[in-house]
Amino acid sequence: MVKPPSVISTRFRGILGNFELDIAFEAPMHGITAIFGPSGSGKTTILRCISGLDRLPGRLIVGGDVWQDDTGTFRAPHDRPIGYVFQEPSLFPHLSVQKNLSYGYQRALKSGASAQIRFDEVVQLMGIASLLDRNTTALSGGERQRVAIGRALLSQPRLLLMDEPLSSLDQRNKEEILPYFEALHDTLSIPILYVSHDIAEVERLGDVLVLVEQGRVLASGPLEQLLPDASLPIARRPDAATVVEAVVKAFDPAYALTEMNVHGESVFVPGRVAEVGKARRVRIAAADVSLSPERPSRTSILNVIPARIRDVHDVNDAQSNVVMSIGHGEGGPALLARISRRACHTLHFSPGQKIFAQVKAVSLVGSGYPSNSEMDKLDRTHLQQL
Repeated sequence: MVKPPSVISTRFRGILGNFELDIAFEAPMHGITAIFGPSGSGKTTILRCISGLDRLPGRLIVGGDVWQDDTGTFRAPHDRPIGYVFQEPSLFPHLSVQKNLSYGYQRALKSGASAQIRFDEVVQLMGIASLLDRNTTALSGGERQRVAIGRALLSQPRLLLMDEPLSSLDQRNKEEILPYFEALHDTLSIPILYVSHDIAEVERLGDVLVLVEQGRVLASGPLEQLLPDASLPIARRPDAATVVEAVVKAFDPAYALTEMNVHGESVFVPGRVAEVGKARRVRIAAADVSLSPERPSRTSILNVIPARIRDVHDVNDAQSNVVMSIGHGEGGPALLARISRRACHTLHFSPGQKIFAQVKAVSLVGSGYPSNSEMDKLDRTHLQQL
């Protein structure tokens, strides 16, 4: 049965060389779907099958259009409206930045594609107006990747594939380019399948998460639901965290603190991070959460959040994961705490119990990143680890 136009439906099963792939998942036709897993788990193979560069038996339906099925339908790679961004920017070294961009743009128009994504818009979106006359060999790694993304967008794709586009960059270049990735998320309606083995990138950029291991999909679904799922290996990592949406509520100039609303509860972060009413993505590391059966009366920790325990899982002989809902009511977003097994047993934590979570540190991440105009008004240091 053909899925509705809002869905990308993917299923591939077969062997390429010595690697066996057996995957199936669905992704929305908007936002960023992060395909996450260790090296060698099959992430790149999935993108190559979606692009048609590798062919395995299966089905691929993009927004209601069948690109591949079990009856023999198979669109060749050049007939698939896809933009592909690789680990290394594959730019033409003998052409300027402008001519690299124009190559994809003109080729798409000659093939009959409508110019829904315009040249000037991409140049502005990727911040490359000052680079147009330069040779691509004179660009930094981050600049080259921004140009590569621009060229992919100007090919007028219906789907954008990104294969670990930051893996070849050092930390400085990563920090330079990440706001542009977030701008893609906020500005474009094109769905992006983003492959990564870096959980920090996934937490910052992803809306939907597809967990892959040894050629299989372990789980797929909204990022904020899968990250704290104690049944999955991602919640047992040392850097396990929760990502939730928060809305700026107020700024206290006396103490330089921004108050943010998370499901009716307040979370405080340093600095003026955005205007009142703006949504931001909040990351809370599991290791930075301590728990108490009663509300602490005197503590230096500003963020004390009422919560209700959903489940308790042992991570190892020394540690336990406690999965909670924010708020003492029902239906709050999930929060994950990593505490000692001894504390968990001594305090008799169990599902349904109302407790208080003390959050030692909070980060602002994700697709709520300020626009360039907002950036001019804000201190960038407040948008890093807080």
